[in-house]
Amino acid sequence: MSLFLFPPGQDPGPNFADLLARADHSREIGSSNALAEVPHGTTIATLRFAGGVVMAGDRRATEGNIIAHRSIEKVFPADRYSVVGIAGAAGPAVEMVRLFQTQLEHYEKVEGCTLSLEGKANQLSQMVRTHLPMAMQGLVVVPLFAGWDDRREIGRIFTYDITGGRYEEAEFATTGSGGRDARTTIKLGYREGLSREEAISLAVEALYQAADEDSATGGPDPIRGIYPIVTVVGAQGYERLENETVGAYFQEILTRRAELYRGSERT
Repeated sequence: MSLFLFPPGQDPGPNFADLLARADHSREIGSSNALAEVPHGTTIATLRFAGGVVMAGDRRATEGNIIAHRSIEKVFPADRYSVVGIAGAAGPAVEMVRLFQTQLEHYEKVEGCTLSLEGKANQLSQMVRTHLPMAMQGLVVVPLFAGWDDRREIGRIFTYDITGGRYEEAEFATTGSGGRDARTTIKLGYREGLSREEAISLAVEALYQAADEDSATGGPDPIRGIYPIVTVVGAQGYERLENETVGAYFQEILTRRAELYRGSERT
């Protein structure tokens, strides 16, 4: 395949999505001929701590009241210092994330430097806005974006609406059908200056409580060895916790709740 050549004034530069469009090889993000029941991903939660951000997501995808998939992935590294979580129509959401990852890599190769965290958040906003026609037909995609801002040396969190509106959150954010329950749990346990371990524990607790209230949110599945994805982004970059490590956090929660339940039975 030969390189595309563009006349002056029409070169898309570091914008990969624009490159696809000008090369006539693009297709509308999330396009689909079948708008019937499609797998939907649900709960994502993210919060800041002293050294960065934690983002966690459950593993269940549903088709109406049916479990379509038990181990779908909804949290992805956008690049070395940022992470994106998805809720909504699973297929278009994953496609959007892949294009977003490629866009950031393309920009870095063309410009010789990484895009600022603010710029990454704006780029994702444009992609969500492009998806609006499909969202109006029912294939809604609502991402969460977070990362480490090396200029400010803090973790930052961004939320979106279906029109591409971008909003920065100061402390924490959730999305998906179990987002309200997860948000309540985080709100009750959040405080300024959480440590890394405290933030991870609170994110795991939020997903557990969301799964306890929302049938579309998947909880821990020790039999199959399926646990929510938990990621951390800080000055050292993106890190995904091992499945066994996440399982240990959930085991602590189950042990604590079992003790409370036995205590209530004795009274």
